[in-house]
Amino acid sequence: MINAIIVDDERHCVDRLSGLLNDHCRSSVRILDSYNTIETAIEGSLKLQPDLVFLDMQIHDKTGFDLLKGIDEINFDVIFTTAYEKYAVQAFKFSAVDYLLKPIDADELKNAVERMQKRLSKIETAQKIDNLLDNMKAMNAASKRIGIHTVSGISYIAVGDIIRCESDINYTTIYLTGNKKMVVAKTLKEFEDLLAEYNFFRVHNSHLVNLSLVKNYYKGKGGYITMEDGSNIDVSTRRKDDLLKKLSGI
Repeated sequence: MINAIIVDDERHCVDRLSGLLNDHCRSSVRILDSYNTIETAIEGSLKLQPDLVFLDMQIHDKTGFDLLKGIDEINFDVIFTTAYEKYAVQAFKFSAVDYLLKPIDADELKNAVERMQKRLSKIETAQKIDNLLDNMKAMNAASKRIGIHTVSGISYIAVGDIIRCESDINYTTIYLTGNKKMVVAKTLKEFEDLLAEYNFFRVHNSHLVNLSLVKNYYKGKGGYITMEDGSNIDVSTRRKDDLLKKLSGI
């Protein structure tokens, strides 16, 4: 059984989440208490030692990060609940941190709880939180880090170090600076959705590239590009014009 607390300053949000947990996760999650201020939440978490905290991003004039900063050792897992704008959600995705958008969907809640049940390492949770804080502070794409799930845990790599991503059906090979690469059990479409706003462009069905690391474009029917690592990537005919527009804007 997962012992959890809810931190949210809106009573109706606490009631909705409690109701959803009671209806759909009764056998796996027990709500110990709820708090509507950062100060009482810090006291409650230290006293009750929950396994999981459902943490709202905006609590009166403070944020959920104020709670996390107020605890010396984070020994619980966190699922953020938020109505925040797109950039914050992007930071959650980059950091491999679980979040639920308000109004909370029952299926998404169940999936988040199931993922939490599979996680055992509190060190991994602390690393995720640290990376999320770094990403929220980061001012440009190159300084952001992305959390990549691997067999042994989560690896955090700088977005600026990603040269290209190559599709292999349900797997993606990520090529990094320094002649490094890693294979991830995610589709290329998932990485495209995650990185498109950070100067990455899908030049072909099988390739997503970092436009900042394109060295040359060579003309042809679709043409091809040469990347910083010396790799040559074909450009599909239908993506050629959009690619040239993107490159001209760098």
